[in-house]
Amino acid sequence: MSLIEFLQQLINGVSLGSVYALIALGYTMVYGIIGLINFAHCDIYMVGAYIGFFVATYARLPFIPALLIAMLGSALLGVVIERVAYKPLRRTTNINLLITAIGVSLLLENGFNAMFGGNPRTYPGDILKQQTVMFGPIRSDALHLIILGISLLLLVLLNLFVNHTKMGRAMRATSLDKDAAALMGINVNTTISMTFAIGSALAGAAGMLVAILYSSLDPYMGMMPGIKSFVAAVLGGIGLIPGAFVGGIILGVVETFMAAINSKIAGAVAFVILIVILIIKPTGLLGKAVKEKV
Repeated sequence: MSLIEFLQQLINGVSLGSVYALIALGYTMVYGIIGLINFAHCDIYMVGAYIGFFVATYARLPFIPALLIAMLGSALLGVVIERVAYKPLRRTTNINLLITAIGVSLLLENGFNAMFGGNPRTYPGDILKQQTVMFGPIRSDALHLIILGISLLLLVLLNLFVNHTKMGRAMRATSLDKDAAALMGINVNTTISMTFAIGSALAGAAGMLVAILYSSLDPYMGMMPGIKSFVAAVLGGIGLIPGAFVGGIILGVVETFMAAINSKIAGAVAFVILIVILIIKPTGLLGKAVKEKV
């Protein structure tokens, strides 16, 4: 592989990894707040892609308004799922929440399949035109660069929100100790709902971006990216926002280079990484072992 090909694959890998990072953030934020692996999160990613498709196709909205509506619709869905499915079980065991999350995931997938069918759909061709961008001898697809730019912008905005706003401080306090946060006057229920809303909005944005990039939209589109994004969250250190970003980028780059070498085994890379990281460092690359008193 020449240097030019290496740089081209690197750009594609970072672009794909940034999408994984957006989805992984939803997993890691929810886990950091209430200790739940929200397996319905990958289907919110799918719903965001559908919302963007319908407003772009039938309302003929351009890319940015369609993306914002997809994020808003996904955020509202995330809040509804949290309030209806998870909040009543918050004081029960984690296994009850996990089973409920799987049930919500199946409900969304099969519900959308029943309503819209399983045939793939494509976004309007003019929503983001395919263009080739040249950086000297390096050639890249404009869509990859747009996805990378939007993903990085959303990640920066999230970091600013979490670290420099009152709600962000409330989210960090709730993740450390919900009961202590409540005693300090923090509305824990509102904070948890906001966490679901933000994570779901990011997943909805990722769903629309990927559906445009690969020209494919169906009720089961979220399964594989959702699982890989969960691997990215574990790789970086689930519960840590920087970990989700690092894990997503690493996974995207490794998968892209493996696909260039042998496309048949590229899909298995994420699961090999998951097994290796759980054996070598279960807390993830940025995670630290926490001792609990018993």
